[in-house]
Amino acid sequence: MRRRAFITLLGGAAAAWPLVASAQQPAMPVIGFLDSRSSDGMATRLAAFRQGLKEVGLVEGENVTIIYRWAEGRVDRLPEMASELARQATVIVTSGGPPAAFAAKAATTTPIVFLVGEDPTRLGLVTSLARPSGNLTGINMLANELEAKRLQFLHQLVPQAQRIAVLVNPNSLIYTETTLRDVDAAARTIGLQLQVLKANTAREIEEGFAWSERQRPDALFVGATAFLNIRRVQLVQLAAFHRLPATYGQREAAEAGGLMSYGPSILEGYRQWAIYAGRVLKGAKPGELPVAQSTKFELVINNTTARMFRLTVPPSLLAIADEVIE
Repeated sequence: MRRRAFITLLGGAAAAWPLVASAQQPAMPVIGFLDSRSSDGMATRLAAFRQGLKEVGLVEGENVTIIYRWAEGRVDRLPEMASELARQATVIVTSGGPPAAFAAKAATTTPIVFLVGEDPTRLGLVTSLARPSGNLTGINMLANELEAKRLQFLHQLVPQAQRIAVLVNPNSLIYTETTLRDVDAAARTIGLQLQVLKANTAREIEEGFAWSERQRPDALFVGATAFLNIRRVQLVQLAAFHRLPATYGQREAAEAGGLMSYGPSILEGYRQWAIYAGRVLKGAKPGELPVAQSTKFELVINNTTARMFRLTVPPSLLAIADEVIE
């Protein structure tokens, strides 16, 4: 072989070495993030999720990739999105209510880590909390288990209220059944009358408030579902316009001007959820990883809104409130 040809061959081989080395590098694991909502207003929640990943040694863009899919409130888009993520993801995480989890479960045997506010065994997502079996595990935020207590807090803050309108989303069937059962039992104990409103669209929310204008309930209890939380600004504004003191299941509503909220810490839930996703990425089997339950709950009172309604927050509530917004 002539010297020039040998040098050319050697140079070509050397140039190929980085490509071979690069090809041998393991690809970063991929988290498929599936949510039934839009990304609007999710910045703080996503920050909590990334914090949880960081706690298990995972940093987005450095050693893990996250592919986000937002259904924008159209649950009919979830099955297609879940199938798309199943082709790319090492693990799929789902939030925004049970429909996202069910869409992922139907689409793939890829490991799935869900975040739901309802008992996943009652929903049928897992066979048991201790040993979920299959390819799913996750976090139960216990949102619906707190509804009776939330009604009691509303009664303490608005003691003159006797008729309470309860707004639920009929699409969240199991949540609605559980909530109405628990809230009705609590109402009977306290001596309150309930009026049930159902809304699945922004228009139906407006119609519900128009109905309340005619029926004149004394206060409003807003169910803690993903859809109603998405519409929290509309709900807070309509409650103020109709002079209807209201309680909500998530603190964002109180921060937006709602009178009061009581429920699990959403940010703590997102952090815990990410830690679970990280554990699965590192080899834990979802079916053997017990479903975790929220342990941190927050009572938030908006005192500015209370004054607008000419309500005085009793010392008993002030003493246990996690935050009072002035």
